[in-house]
Amino acid sequence: MPPVVPPFLVGLVVAPLAKRLLKPLVRGAVKASVGIALEVKKAAHEAGENIHDLAAEVAADVVAAQVASGDGRRAADGATLNGGGKDEAADRSEGEAWTPKIRATAGAVAGKSR
Repeated sequence: MPPVVPPFLVGLVVAPLAKRLLKPLVRGAVKASVGIALEVKKAAHEAGENIHDLAAEVAADVVAAQVASGDGRRAADGATLNGGGKDEAADRSEGEAWTPKIRATAGAVAGKSR
């Protein structure tokens, strides 16, 4: 009958060996997963920027199409947003140029100067 070796003695012998072998493997796995996570984050950020750029281009195209068709003045004046039914662009004479409305900021109203 072979001698019986208590399990804790096996653990005392195997633990240092396992530490030496498993530590580099676990370290490599963690390092790889962090690198992959950073790459995914970077790719998601770039995709978001591309979507925002595309949306800005489409919005610019829509505004350009509105301006080309003559709807740009009415949208810029806010006549469609106010819902007054009165078309300010139609009230102006053809020779009168469109000028943007100037709004005072809070700093200008309070008389603050720097």
